[in-house]
Amino acid sequence: MINPLAIIGRTILDGLGELGRLFRFAAIATSHIVRPPIYWRLIGQQMWLIGYNSLPVVGLTALFTGAALAQQIFVGGSRFNAESVVPGVVVIAIVRELGPVLGGLMVAGRVSSAMAAELGTMRVTEQIDALVTLSTDPFKYLVAPRLVAAVFTLPLLVLVANVIGVLGGFLIGTERLGLNGATYLQVTAEFLEAADIYSSLVKAAVFGFFIALMGSYHGYNSRGGAQGVGKATTNAVVSAFIAILFTNLIITVIVFGVTG
Repeated sequence: MINPLAIIGRTILDGLGELGRLFRFAAIATSHIVRPPIYWRLIGQQMWLIGYNSLPVVGLTALFTGAALAQQIFVGGSRFNAESVVPGVVVIAIVRELGPVLGGLMVAGRVSSAMAAELGTMRVTEQIDALVTLSTDPFKYLVAPRLVAAVFTLPLLVLVANVIGVLGGFLIGTERLGLNGATYLQVTAEFLEAADIYSSLVKAAVFGFFIALMGSYHGYNSRGGAQGVGKATTNAVVSAFIAILFTNLIITVIVFGVTG
């Protein structure tokens, strides 16, 4: 009985230690965001890489998801003669949940892995050590611009994803399901509330922070050559996914848990 308990205890302690190192890394990186100098050029570059380059995959994901969601809701609603609920349910589901969550997951798969691979390669080739030798803080130069860019770019991406997702539902609703276009848009506007949009943008900003944090953390702390970089890339994506899904639940419960 001792060995299994020892393994469980060691696993828990290792997990808590890793969590503590992550919080310490996040605190140091966040502190560098508000302290000069601020590398605006690097922030702009990262915003371009995170935002513009992720737009096609996020847009296509939102379009197909909105269309499929409208189709499924129509089929389910037709069993109760409630086909008219399609526009309202689609806009609420897209804006509150699917837009930010799916957009965040797609960006995490693309961006967290790229950040971890880039910083991991810099770590194993001692480029980060070279920055320290040149009196350049790696957190200020490498991590902080990525965090700032992700936090400001993800809400814009999610805003576009929400619009495209609702458009996907509108297209399949009017072209395939026989719904009236004017009525569809009217119901969509009636069901959509300001709180839905605000919560979506807040989620996106939080997701952006975790996407950049996980990519930077695992890449910055990678060890063991090419194999270590590959492991850091995998860990970054998995950690970002878990963080997005967990924080999405927390924010949803806080914002909509009582009032709905």
